[in-house]
Amino acid sequence: MSVRLASLLAAATVLTACQPAGETPVAIAAVEPALTIERLYASPSLTGPAPRSLSFSPDGQRVTFLRAKEDDSSVLDLWAMDIDGGEPYLLVDSQVLAPDERDLTEAERQLRERARISSTGIVRYDWDSQGEAILVPLDGDIFHVDVATGEARRLMETPEYETDARISPRGNFVAFIREQNLYVIDLASGEETAITTEGGGLISFGMAEFVAQEELGRRTGYWWSPDEQYLALARVDESPVENIERMEIGADGSARVVDQRYPRAGTDNATVELFIAERETGTRRQVTLAETDDIYLARVNWASDSATAYVQVLNRLQDALTILAADPQTGAATPWLVETSDIWINLTNDFRALSDGSVVWTSEDTPGGFRHIQHRARDGSLITQVTSGDWVVDGINAVDRNSGLVYFTGWIETPLERHIYSVPLDGSAAPTRITSGEGRWSATFGRDATSFIGTYSDPQTPPQTALYAVDGSRIRWIEENALDENHPYFPYLDDHITPQYGTLTAADGSTLHYQIFLPADFDPNRQYPAIQYLYGGPHSQQVHRGWQSLRAQMFAQRGYVYFNIDNRGSWNRGREFEGQLRHRMGSVEVEDQLAGLDHLKSLDFVDGERVGIWGWSYGGYMTLMATLQAPGAWAAGVAGAPVTDWTLYDTAYTERYMGHPDMNFEGYQASSVFAHLDNYETPLLLIHGMADDNVIFANSVRLYSELQQQRAPFEMMTYPGQRHGVRGEDRSVHLWTMVVDYFDRKLKDEE
Repeated sequence: MSVRLASLLAAATVLTACQPAGETPVAIAAVEPALTIERLYASPSLTGPAPRSLSFSPDGQRVTFLRAKEDDSSVLDLWAMDIDGGEPYLLVDSQVLAPDERDLTEAERQLRERARISSTGIVRYDWDSQGEAILVPLDGDIFHVDVATGEARRLMETPEYETDARISPRGNFVAFIREQNLYVIDLASGEETAITTEGGGLISFGMAEFVAQEELGRRTGYWWSPDEQYLALARVDESPVENIERMEIGADGSARVVDQRYPRAGTDNATVELFIAERETGTRRQVTLAETDDIYLARVNWASDSATAYVQVLNRLQDALTILAADPQTGAATPWLVETSDIWINLTNDFRALSDGSVVWTSEDTPGGFRHIQHRARDGSLITQVTSGDWVVDGINAVDRNSGLVYFTGWIETPLERHIYSVPLDGSAAPTRITSGEGRWSATFGRDATSFIGTYSDPQTPPQTALYAVDGSRIRWIEENALDENHPYFPYLDDHITPQYGTLTAADGSTLHYQIFLPADFDPNRQYPAIQYLYGGPHSQQVHRGWQSLRAQMFAQRGYVYFNIDNRGSWNRGREFEGQLRHRMGSVEVEDQLAGLDHLKSLDFVDGERVGIWGWSYGGYMTLMATLQAPGAWAAGVAGAPVTDWTLYDTAYTERYMGHPDMNFEGYQASSVFAHLDNYETPLLLIHGMADDNVIFANSVRLYSELQQQRAPFEMMTYPGQRHGVRGEDRSVHLWTMVVDYFDRKLKDEE
């Protein structure tokens, strides 16, 4: 570690929650900005060779993962590492399999957009059950790769694009979607069978509808039974969904009108039905989900003996979750568990069916709405409340019946750190932390739960991945990602800024966490411009002790104080903390962000007249709502891809938090940007992708028009062909050069 970095880390403890206004931290020696925008978005990634999609082979002999090419961080290949020794090795080179990968279909583009996948090459893969072969969807077709030899067999070569390909649980079949129908291939014979044939137009089988993908975290519409005899599959009819015509301006200058079935708040959703099909005969039996079609199919899980399909169904307002137990032989279903909430239901992927018929899962039906682990019997009755307390279980990693332990990630000591814990399934003892450090962990456990792949990061440590024993001891590195002279970030280490953390108190007494990055040339006797970054919406946490976005470094090295605070409504604090924005988006979040601004301006080294604010998506919405509700409080704002009126956004997200528009008219009115436009004072830069199919471009177009009608000055930038995020090296450099220039013009001293 360099002397410069060591001294910076020593200064990291200076700013604390109890720091009196006016007290200044230890000075940091002046340096010239080192991190350019061009380098920030060039290859190789400055974060280093961080592997993703990590997995154990089913036989436990290998670890596999996706890694970006060194000369192009946007293209991924499949790598492997043998557990018993040796270095990681390239298993499948995406450009060897598909040198000229064909253009994505619209369906695949939407799947990747919903999953926030911006890479190309191999973006997903699937092991067979024996650990002998891997399924690799690529180039619109499917490859079956022999792990021992590396030989790849193309299962089909069709003009149609195959999506959502997965190997069956015992490794004998591959299921996939082609032209909105579900197909199965017998790997031994190569025979292909259409499970459905009626899909097309507005009807699809085995696919997740738009809101399921975007808002419910469900990106598939079919589920294998463990014995491979059945496939539960969704039938989606989009004909009730409103068709919106939006102009999509392409990067090549082309323009087309896109008909998109987009269910705006208060309008009809797609009709989703569930069937269970016999693989051999194709016979389908419908599962009755509810007395009304106006529901959401949330999750489907199978019992380990394939005798029951557990179907999670949300009501339209998402304040009641019913788990049905369905008989695959008849389709008959009865309620297994019903949970209700006076806030809303947050979905998870924690349903674990055990071999004895019992189930381990997590629930927020607890005091304070903190997610915790429950063990339930075959009939749904509670056996044990495994964990409890004023802290949040992040997710179940594994259940080891031999040792009687459940492994999970959680936020026990502080909501800023995520660790891995074990706890007895019988609830006889408190959780035991098995990971060290003061940062954030994620884990993938092997089938036998005797080891796990752990990834750790903190503000000074980019993601490091290793194989660990279940006691937390490291067995061997998978990717050490050490910040040595060979690391791409090494030339910038001397200028690395470590965030400092503190807390404020919200109006209702809640604790709010913030973090602050000091300028690289910090001098306690100077005053600096500052930038307040925010997201502000549900299911997001920005303040934590993990590796941070290097955009913060970019601004700090350009002489800005960089600050953000997690307001009420943010994630990992329990459902009651999150639920304070219920039916009133753009209210308590703004109140808490203003409290953060007041604290920022109270610091002697911050020039309170030169504070900017920016955010993207919900953060773009929050930038608008904050500057309009507190005109002049910030000197400038940047709003990227903002929602401007919640009646323009989709049903599943908006109604979860705001209720149905017919039931909360005043709330929708107050949460609209347009209700506050008379307060327009803070200069704004507005940014939006012209092909955004999530926060549709109409949100910004209407805002442009209203501001023009008011003769209000503003700046704007649109990105042809870009969806909800701006992708690609060149566009990213353009975007952030523009944003930095805008803040420099608005916030820096004129000299």
